[in-house]
Amino acid sequence: MPLGTLDRTPPPFFKQGPSALSKLMVFSALALFLMVADTRFRITQPLRAAVATVLYPVQWVALRPVMAVRGAGEYFIALHSAQQTEEQARTKLAQQSQRANQVEQLALENARLRKLLDLRDRLSTPGQAAEVLYDAADPYTRKVIIDKGMTQGVQEGSPVIDESGVLGQVTRVHPLISEVTLITDRDQAIPVLNTRTGARSVAYGDPSAVHGGTLELRFMANNADVQPGDLLTTSGVDGVYPPGLPVAKVDKVERKLDTFARIACTPKGLVDGARHVMVLKPVSAQIPPRPPVERQAPVPQRRKSGPGGAP
Repeated sequence: MPLGTLDRTPPPFFKQGPSALSKLMVFSALALFLMVADTRFRITQPLRAAVATVLYPVQWVALRPVMAVRGAGEYFIALHSAQQTEEQARTKLAQQSQRANQVEQLALENARLRKLLDLRDRLSTPGQAAEVLYDAADPYTRKVIIDKGMTQGVQEGSPVIDESGVLGQVTRVHPLISEVTLITDRDQAIPVLNTRTGARSVAYGDPSAVHGGTLELRFMANNADVQPGDLLTTSGVDGVYPPGLPVAKVDKVERKLDTFARIACTPKGLVDGARHVMVLKPVSAQIPPRPPVERQAPVPQRRKSGPGGAP
């Protein structure tokens, strides 16, 4: 075969197409077009929905082991929490049973001692349940509005409590609602009794943001026997609150040499989240009125006689 008849062109397998730069530009423009079109016209939304539908069984099967392990972990955590809650409930029930037995014994001893000393029995304070409607609109006071008023027999000055302790006092009565000033209000003061020492004092409201709405025992000497953890109850000497109601717990005691001790207390009642309360009648409304004081006629004074019997 003569050399001039040979085909010098490369075979199709070795033919070169467009350059790499051209391919990069074309595919980049295509990708940019598809992104803009998908953002504006959502042309790939049906495709995505179809792919998600097809892959859902695969995803469901793949997630089963993960869900099983997670469910087993949550089950054991819930079981441990339930066991701890049950143990705490049993402990609290045993403590309450012991306290109930002690209360019955103390009540019996108290009744015998009162009969022995011929003292008057303590007044039983009647009350009625109420519901907190909303907080007062004044941001500078700590007051709530309850759904009982003059129509239901609520009196101004009635103490208000919840299941944990004293909440406050009714300061304004309307026909259908009443306004209750909480014990953490700056204008509230309540006589209290330290159950550990028997010392009486007065707790004032301290609604400042620094202390978070607490109580403060003011005008207490530096050497006063007050310790963190002491329980303060109503003393009953003010004629408003019945004695023995939990008021607060001593939280911190700061003693200074030149001034009074600063004693911060945490309220026992849910002053920030109470929903259902009990309105009691003031103690002064149950105490018999004082007998009228009889005025004695003035005794006439004798005139001094002068010499010779002349006045």
